[in-house]
Amino acid sequence: MTVTSAGVLLYRTDDAGVLQLWIVHMGGPFWARKDEAAWSIPKGEYVDGEDPYAAALREYEEEIGAPPPAVEYELLGEFRQPSRKVITVYAAEVSEDVAFVESNTFELEWPPRSGKIQQFPEVDDARWFPADVAENKLVKGQRPIARRAREYLLTARR
Repeated sequence: MTVTSAGVLLYRTDDAGVLQLWIVHMGGPFWARKDEAAWSIPKGEYVDGEDPYAAALREYEEEIGAPPPAVEYELLGEFRQPSRKVITVYAAEVSEDVAFVESNTFELEWPPRSGKIQQFPEVDDARWFPADVAENKLVKGQRPIARRAREYLLTARR
């Protein structure tokens, strides 16, 4: 059975005409001191039969702590990860600023084998980055999402 996930990729163009992507830094002790290849799009798993678009919007709100912008979203595509998970991504251009508020949390035994269960945020930061910078910050399996977004937007703007 394939694990499925859905997410939102927000984009904007800054005053200099540079494409920017809104991505999140993964929370928890494993990612705490990492920057390159430690970011993601806001996303999460959904169950068979669930609408991936609805799941993408839900997961955005859970990870950002605010509802997703009320704009038109377009299917960017499906992206198979090295783990074999498939992420369905919906992209939208935003003109208003978006802000990271507070992520939901998960429990983890930390330190390992300590018997101590701690709570950590799923996401500990979210920011706008120029698309080329965002691509390098994304975990390697999600870098094709940034590339597809750039290709799609270049084609759409012609």
